[in-house]
Amino acid sequence: MKELLNEIGINLSLTLAGLGGSIVTLWAKRKTMNWMEQAVTIFSGTLSANYLTPLVVSYLNMKPEAEYGVAFIIGFGGLKAVEYVYDKYFSKK
Repeated sequence: MKELLNEIGINLSLTLAGLGGSIVTLWAKRKTMNWMEQAVTIFSGTLSANYLTPLVVSYLNMKPEAEYGVAFIIGFGGLKAVEYVYDKYFSKK
């Protein structure tokens, strides 16, 4: 199973750290969000952490041990983290 996940680019450890960050985000905002917004928050935070963490760690020349903390923070930020990376590095503003 782990090999299959790795083949499709999913690092289980980073995904779980991002999931944790996403859940913490909901803890404070759950009363103002409907179930669909909560699901999108969890999904986007988890996937963002999985795919953005290696980029952030590499770009900032961080030690590999920092990956889990970075994944948690990106999971906590969810779509805001994606927007920031996109605007900073891919937007043609």
